[in-house]
Amino acid sequence: MTALQPARPGPPAKPAPRRIPFPVVDEISRHCLRAEEPETVHIEVHLPRQPDPERLRAAFGEALRRHPRILVREAPGPWYRRRYEWELTGTPDVDPVAFPEPGPGALELARAGALAEAPPLSVSPPVRLEVVRPSPTGSACVLLLTLNHTALDGPACLRVLATAAELYGGAADSPTSPVRNPVGASGPEPRSPGRTVGPGRPARVAPAPGVPGAGGNGLLLADLPVPRRPAGARYTVNDQLLVATCLMVARWNRLRESAPRPMRITVPIDDRPRGAEMPIGNGTRLVEVGFGTRECAREPGPQALAALLRRTAERTRALKSAPRPQLGHAATFLTAPALPVGMRAALTRGLRRAAAPWTSTTLLSNIGRIPYPLDFAEAGRAEAVWFSAPAAMPRGLTVTTASTRGRLHLALRWSRALLDDTAGQQLCGFFAEYLAAMSAMAALPAVSGDDGP
Repeated sequence: MTALQPARPGPPAKPAPRRIPFPVVDEISRHCLRAEEPETVHIEVHLPRQPDPERLRAAFGEALRRHPRILVREAPGPWYRRRYEWELTGTPDVDPVAFPEPGPGALELARAGALAEAPPLSVSPPVRLEVVRPSPTGSACVLLLTLNHTALDGPACLRVLATAAELYGGAADSPTSPVRNPVGASGPEPRSPGRTVGPGRPARVAPAPGVPGAGGNGLLLADLPVPRRPAGARYTVNDQLLVATCLMVARWNRLRESAPRPMRITVPIDDRPRGAEMPIGNGTRLVEVGFGTRECAREPGPQALAALLRRTAERTRALKSAPRPQLGHAATFLTAPALPVGMRAALTRGLRRAAAPWTSTTLLSNIGRIPYPLDFAEAGRAEAVWFSAPAAMPRGLTVTTASTRGRLHLALRWSRALLDDTAGQQLCGFFAEYLAAMSAMAALPAVSGDDGP
């Protein structure tokens, strides 16, 4: 007879990853993904010297663990499930940090990859970090982050990078400027924005002549002075950027002989704190700032420009103070789990195609002053930070700005189905010209008249 040996206990079963349903913004983005126009956000942080590769990899990995909401992948499931879900993995599935070969063209190649290829949602984390040296002999480098916008946005990813800088350098990388006060916390109550744009079709960005309708996005980065404002001005830099965006598109359309139409510009509003407790994910809500047909019909003189700035400030203050779901009530309704997610996806895509003519003209995302030093010890502090947001049709053009060290870092990104590189350069020139005109107003006496529309 053979004695029966007691069974040896096996290793403890690994607990299943915790799951969380997709929030509204993530689900709508997931429904509308298109391979020819990936939903990527690209961030460039320019440093004077290259950080140590292993220390940077360790610091970024620890930063991911300290912000576990970034360590997610899409959970698999059948089309008839009621929710998309994120799996919180706790650790990365792959190493997200890469060090491409340095040399001429390395930065341009990395930028092209950031626009053309999103990190997959099936792998955690949905972000990659490339440490790019544009010259094999120079010491400068660029930290280029590419994130899948279905999973998180630019400010959230920048918060994770700020934590990595803190860990790398061993010093606090806390915000250097106070977090924006909630709208309406101080100052007089905002007035009604008045009549701007009705529910009709807004202007579209006119296509560039001879554009072949290719897929993908183009990108142009510019370094500009932060526009000045008169002392005590009621408008903000964000209002100046809105006006510059409006006038840029209006001038472009006039040169293409497009009939003047009212314009709507989508603006993300981010009320999250910037400290280590900042919620990670897609945390902005969208508002639309309207401009009337007459405001877009002709070049404004100094008085008309001053009046347009005042009206824009009134509109934005009123819009920001009004409570509103992130993507509006319609998106909340579309993501209610009453139908299987596959059916909701088809419905959402169909409604998006039908509503394309009513989509806003363009999107302006102003990150504002970068609140972190992004100090990587011997590699130095960030000298410039650029962001760019996706530019899918039907808008086909996005304007993204951030500021560091008193400079405005502008990114124009466009769909190659609408514009080409020459058009991007011309639009950038218009934008810079209008910002300069508004800065010049700061030196003029206060204007009391209103010769604008």
